[in-house]
Amino acid sequence: MVGSAIWRALTGKGYTNLLGKSSKELDLRDQKAVSNFFESEKPEVVINAAARVGGILANNQYPYQFLMENLQIQNNLIDTAHKNGVEKFIFLGSSCIYPRLAPQPLKEEYLLTGSLEPTNEWYAIAKIAGVKACEAIRKQFGKDYVSLMPTNLYGSHDNFDLNTSHVLPAMIRKFYEAKINSKLGGHNEPVELWGSGSPMREFLHVDDLADAVCFALENKLPHNLYNIGTGKDLTIKDSAKLI
Repeated sequence: MVGSAIWRALTGKGYTNLLGKSSKELDLRDQKAVSNFFESEKPEVVINAAARVGGILANNQYPYQFLMENLQIQNNLIDTAHKNGVEKFIFLGSSCIYPRLAPQPLKEEYLLTGSLEPTNEWYAIAKIAGVKACEAIRKQFGKDYVSLMPTNLYGSHDNFDLNTSHVLPAMIRKFYEAKINSKLGGHNEPVELWGSGSPMREFLHVDDLADAVCFALENKLPHNLYNIGTGKDLTIKDSAKLI
C-alpha cells in the first residue's frame, strides 16, 4: 500500500528513473541478494517502505517474525545503502514506537521515555532500531538519513484480511459484509468490534504520507525523526459511527 502510493506520487511529479522490487522479486531479508541489487543498480536515494506489518492479532501471533524480519529488512537496506555511498535514505516506521502512555499528541522527543504497548512491542522495537541506525549514520557520517513515522494509514491497496489487517480496513470489511448479509437475510446483521471503543486513533490517507515522503526527498530536513499525521484523534467508537 505505502510503496505503491509513493510510486504514484513520484511518477506524478515527473520522476522517471525509479527502481522498485516486489518481495517476490527481491527478498530484503536476504543480505546477499540486497547487496547484489545495490552493486548492480547503484541507487542514489533509497526509500524504505518495506516491512512485515499487521494488526493486533498478527503481532500477538507472530512476535518473533515481526521482530526479526523487520530487523533483517531494514538492517540490510540501511547498512548496504551506507556501504554503497547512498547519501539520502528515507526510513518509514510507525507511531507505535512511542511509549504506550505517552502524552497526546505524540511528540518526537517522547521516544524511549516509557514502556511500549505490549501487543505490538516486537514491531516497535525493530522500528526503533531502524530509527537509531539512521540517526547514528547521520551523526557519525553526516549523511541525510531521515525517519518518518506515519500514524494509522488507510487507502488504496489496503489489507482487508481480518487476521492481519489494521483497525480501519478491518472495520470497513466487517461493516461491508454485514450490509451485504443484511440484504441477503432480510434483517440487520450485528457487527462485533474488539475492545471498549474508547481508545483514540489518528488516521492518515496513504497518499498524504506519499506527499510527505516526496517533501523529505526534495528537502534536506534538519532533524532525524519526524511524525507524519493529521493532528486529529478519534475514538474507535466514533470511527465506527463514521463508517
